[in-house]
Amino acid sequence: MLGESKINKNLAKKVYIETFGCQMNEHDTERMLYHLEEVGYSPSEKRDEADIIIINTCAVREKAANRLFGHLGNLKPIKEANPGMLICVGGCTAQNIGAEIQKKCPFVDIVFGTHNISELPGLIDQRIKGEKGICSIINDGFDYDLDKVKRISSFQALVPIATGCNNFCSYCIVPYVRGREKSIDPESIIKSIKEIVSGGVIEVTLLGQNVNSYGKDLDKDINFSNLLESVSDIIGLKRIRFMTSHPKDCSLDLVRIIKERDNIVKHFHLPLQAGSNRILEKMNRKYSREQYLDIIDNIRNSISNSTITSDIIVGFPGEERKDFEDTLDMVRKVRFGRAFTFMYSPREGTDASKMEDTVSLEVKKKWFSELLQVQNQISLEENEKFSGMKVEVLVEGKSHKDDKLLEGRMENNIVINFEGSAGLIGKIVSVRIVHVRTFHMMGELMS
Repeated sequence: MLGESKINKNLAKKVYIETFGCQMNEHDTERMLYHLEEVGYSPSEKRDEADIIIINTCAVREKAANRLFGHLGNLKPIKEANPGMLICVGGCTAQNIGAEIQKKCPFVDIVFGTHNISELPGLIDQRIKGEKGICSIINDGFDYDLDKVKRISSFQALVPIATGCNNFCSYCIVPYVRGREKSIDPESIIKSIKEIVSGGVIEVTLLGQNVNSYGKDLDKDINFSNLLESVSDIIGLKRIRFMTSHPKDCSLDLVRIIKERDNIVKHFHLPLQAGSNRILEKMNRKYSREQYLDIIDNIRNSISNSTITSDIIVGFPGEERKDFEDTLDMVRKVRFGRAFTFMYSPREGTDASKMEDTVSLEVKKKWFSELLQVQNQISLEENEKFSGMKVEVLVEGKSHKDDKLLEGRMENNIVINFEGSAGLIGKIVSVRIVHVRTFHMMGELMS
């Protein structure tokens, strides 16, 4: 409990949070909002009107840190013009290089890590009292409470089921900034989802760095398939998504449950990362291209209307043209609905950062362009299968492309833009696809 010397709840204070990175970061922002609301802060839509600016950072790509310092540089004159404003940096980059942030940007008031979000009000109170140079980062911890969340949406919810990762892919910083895998108690998850569904939520996304390994650290007879089945039983829950899956843990039982349950979306995000067995081994991915294809065949043979999306890295240390050709071959064989593609960049502290980066930037860019060309054509062709079809769309809000249109998502996560009234936001409606593009579609509302 906050004492009398803590932040005064009666003061009308505003907080502005900029969030970068994955859906787990988005959920962390909702947690920050909850803890700050408890001590009198409310969200601000305008940065310059806020009493506190929080940058919730990502650390997956090298450019994320560079972008952070550039972003903080833009905030420096705002801080100089308003010394009473607090600037805070949290998230994965803060966890990874907190001391460097303090050194390069001494005007930042508070740096805090991924394991101690619940401490944020106390850190702010310390800064208000005059303590300077606050950096609170612990190497491991678990302060998740599923009830302590300020949800941004009234009809969609992000629900973490596990944090951290035990896989230690050689290129990935996540285990170092999120810690080892820790599963949240299944009873807590089910209780929380039942409560939010009773409050109007119709779509839930189950979150974890590797949801497929859920429960391995618990002293209970529970795995992700069991949990997904229990979540699916909750009355009133229309759609269940999950993110992210590791291919090595994608079980036959999981595919069976998804096939049998109407409210579990038929969308699998299975990061391939590379199509060459040699590179997959260097990445420490723990599966071969043949095993990955077996997983895809099982999904497609079991669920004919499934959509598979992926992540792919080009230019990994030691990668040669023949390895890249293997990746292109896999993309053509699997025919991903969409793939999130990246040029390799080293993350300090990972095993891959110690490998000789033998692929020039020029070659990386060339391969990246080739991969995009192949995948974008496949994405368009896969989308064209929906032309003229009637699909179910959850309306999320006004279109980002045209505020005169609405925007929603199909089960496969493809965005649909169509004409309709704002009263449809938060509802699942029937839409006929009238025009197909590579990354989104245009639809027509059906009566």
